[in-house]
Amino acid sequence: MTAEATNMRSSLYKTDARTKRRNAAEARFRVYGMMAVGFGVLALVVLLSTVLGSGLSAFRQTFVTLNVPLDAQVLDKQGNRNPAEMAKVTTIGYGNLLQAALVAELTEKGMHPEGMKAKDIGGLISKEAPAQLRNMVLANPDLIGQTVTFDAYANGRIDGYFKGRVTMESAALDSNVSPEQLQLADAMRAKDMMAMKFNWGFIFGPDASELRPEAAGLGVAILGSAYMMLIVLVLSLPLGVAASIYLEEFAPKNRFTDLIEVNISNLAAVPSIVFGILGLAVFINFAGLPQSSPIVGGLVLTLMTLPTIIIATRAALKAVPPSIKDAALGIGASKMQTVFHHVLPLAMPGILTGTIIGLAQALGETAPLLLIGMVAFVRDYPAAPPEGFMDPAAALPVQVYNFTQRADPAFIERASGAIIVLMVFLLVMNLMAIILRRRFERRW
Repeated sequence: MTAEATNMRSSLYKTDARTKRRNAAEARFRVYGMMAVGFGVLALVVLLSTVLGSGLSAFRQTFVTLNVPLDAQVLDKQGNRNPAEMAKVTTIGYGNLLQAALVAELTEKGMHPEGMKAKDIGGLISKEAPAQLRNMVLANPDLIGQTVTFDAYANGRIDGYFKGRVTMESAALDSNVSPEQLQLADAMRAKDMMAMKFNWGFIFGPDASELRPEAAGLGVAILGSAYMMLIVLVLSLPLGVAASIYLEEFAPKNRFTDLIEVNISNLAAVPSIVFGILGLAVFINFAGLPQSSPIVGGLVLTLMTLPTIIIATRAALKAVPPSIKDAALGIGASKMQTVFHHVLPLAMPGILTGTIIGLAQALGETAPLLLIGMVAFVRDYPAAPPEGFMDPAAALPVQVYNFTQRADPAFIERASGAIIVLMVFLLVMNLMAIILRRRFERRW
């Protein structure tokens, strides 16, 4: 009777106290895991909403649409349509044309504010607009003598007013804009003389000075980052894969190779700024390569990316089943044939994934690029490769840093917009890694 009672107490159909504690611990662990995931998702949502909320407006800009008469007496007094002679007309002359065109159009529509000076009216237009009009005329001298429709950047304060950064109260205390100018901007917007449009210049245009935040663009930085990534890809992929194949398949297992493997693992954990110091000492001070050039940035990022690619490639090579190697060697294939005809193709998904992730990491690095001078203000686009590798350029993460160091609040918007562009690049590269892995992956 006692044994029967014991069997009843330890029945599988009845949960004892120990099982209840184990189930409770498992339930708590699931809750902790869900809380951790939820916290991570919440942090990501806060980050993205903050960046998108302050950066999406950078892709839209306020433009003033004007009909500008290109007076030949001002722009080409000789009448030769010679760009060299026309280039003697500075942006001041073009600025006067834009100011006169705006005043004339406001007067024609009965919108000229009483008592407002022509200089104050012209202040609604960005200081970058005369340079853009000048470049357009020099590129096409046949426009002289015609009246062209020109979309000019509005002043940064006017753009900030429509985006909520500037108010009537702040304008009363601001030497760069007045409440009367903001009122005129409202009237012009109501008459479709001023409107917000998608700003392609932010993506393809060069950087601008601190006085012209509305004209600041990412074109030079995007091109500089592309050049550096091209250099990193060309150098790091073959070197990293070759080193990984040798260490994994051909190198003897001794203390020397163990030392190499330890150093590769250590290099992967070295702070990126150390590579910047190395690049400054070796590539600039010793080799004499130009500062702020894609070639130096690419070499520094190559050194930083190589350990990541080597580690990922070795892991991919190890993941190939040993039976594949044994079968190839068993039918008479050499070691070289086994590696290049069987092991390497099967490890390709992991190699490509590791390479793209390494490139994505290098794309977002800032500290080493600051040390080699890529923080410099660069407006000119680098030439086409290979000459362009030696030209001064910027990089996307450094451009973000540059924007945040400037006083005008409009540059904070520009910095957030640059972060969005950088995140898009990183997202595309990570999607490429996933697609390539799915494309070449084989299941055993």
